[in-house]
Amino acid sequence: MHAHDHHLPHITGPFREPASGGAPKQLVILLHGWGADGANLIDLADEFAATLPDALFVAPNAPFECEVNPYGYQWFSLTDRQPQHMLAGARHAADILNHFIDHALHDLKLDNSQLILIGFSQGTMTALHAGLRRMPAIGAIVGFSGALIGAEVLADEAKAKPPICLIHGEADDVVPFAAMKHATDSMKAHGLDVEAHPRPFLGHSIDMDGIKAALAFLKKHIKA
Repeated sequence: MHAHDHHLPHITGPFREPASGGAPKQLVILLHGWGADGANLIDLADEFAATLPDALFVAPNAPFECEVNPYGYQWFSLTDRQPQHMLAGARHAADILNHFIDHALHDLKLDNSQLILIGFSQGTMTALHAGLRRMPAIGAIVGFSGALIGAEVLADEAKAKPPICLIHGEADDVVPFAAMKHATDSMKAHGLDVEAHPRPFLGHSIDMDGIKAALAFLKKHIKA
């Protein structure tokens, strides 16, 4: 516990107990996109539960009310998309997420190796930012339709090397499809294990083929 912890917003959201009915052996955190909420993403647990029957799934609402949708939440502001502002936003979001993770892992008596982050859009940006810096390395990161913020600071800051799976629609008109190649190239250059799955004709969303790619990736990397 750090003295400054109590200044960080507390986040919470819907969760699903392990499908096996037993004690959780993994914690899967689902990180929603800008303007959405945890309820928007928690149903993904249904798709992942057969592959991860012992996982507890939680989809926290991002810490801030969305600046364009008062019914949704955001991990950080997107009104100013200059790189330094995006990086500052991602840093703060990662601090808040890490605070949530620390408490959740402690409560569940799990460790970083049993943590999986699954993000969508801004949730992927946040998952990558936090997940590449948590030491020891977390179990895995799955990022749908996202982007890597702060590629230039990876060498200085990103000490952890969890396996990463990126999935992105080629017809994405919200976060450009090119963001996947940028993220993949940047992280591979940094020595990270990254697999990338383009989804032809898919817009800014998650489809079954993308989910299947994520499931195959998790089967490979998560010890039962």
